[in-house]
Amino acid sequence: MQWLYLLFALVALAVAFKTTSVAVLVICLLLSLGLFLAWVMKLLAQRVDSQSRDTSMILDPAELRRLREQAEARRAAANGNPPASPGT
Repeated sequence: MQWLYLLFALVALAVAFKTTSVAVLVICLLLSLGLFLAWVMKLLAQRVDSQSRDTSMILDPAELRRLREQAEARRAAANGNPPASPGT
């Protein structure tokens, strides 16, 4: 879809160069500029979307706390110490 913006921007630019009417020239140049900016924004949005992480993989605070407690318990078991009670 984003490539259609670029194609239409180029077509509007070609029409602007071929026309003899000043009104059509201004309209085509503005249309070409708008379509070109829409193409750039769509391209950047796609790039940002492809680099963003999956939000379903984000841990909530309760899950993060549970994982920390498990890691502390494993560490304490490896050292031979009893695990510390939560909240202290």
